Amino acid sequence: MPAALYVVHLKSGFPSVEEARRRLADQIGKARAAGAVTMKIIHGYGSTGQGGALREAVRRSLRKRQKEGTIQAFVAGEKWDLFDPVARRVLDACPELARDPDLNCYNEGITIVLL
Repeated sequence: MPAALYVVHLKSGFPSVEEARRRLADQIGKARAAGAVTMKIIHGYGSTGQGGALREAVRRSLRKRQKEGTIQAFVAGEKWDLFDPVARRVLDACPELARDPDLNCYNEGITIVLL
């Protein structure tokens, strides 16, 4: 049985924004091929200046992919809580995420994606 959650450590190796965008596109395809329902993207939050650029670029790319229909939705880590309507939708699709250690922690360094 495929895993419902696919985790991507996008900040690994401190990629440039362009490299991170390429990795993101590649990882969305791999997550779909693996049968994942959701993705957790770890991009960092900008403590070194690099993570902030990645975070914004990743979220811009995800907004574009959502408009194109490539993904259904995404939740910024700082909104990843039980009271956010999009987070509830993600949790309904992938109940195992209720055990995610970042849930209700307002972690700006992650983004959750509903494929």
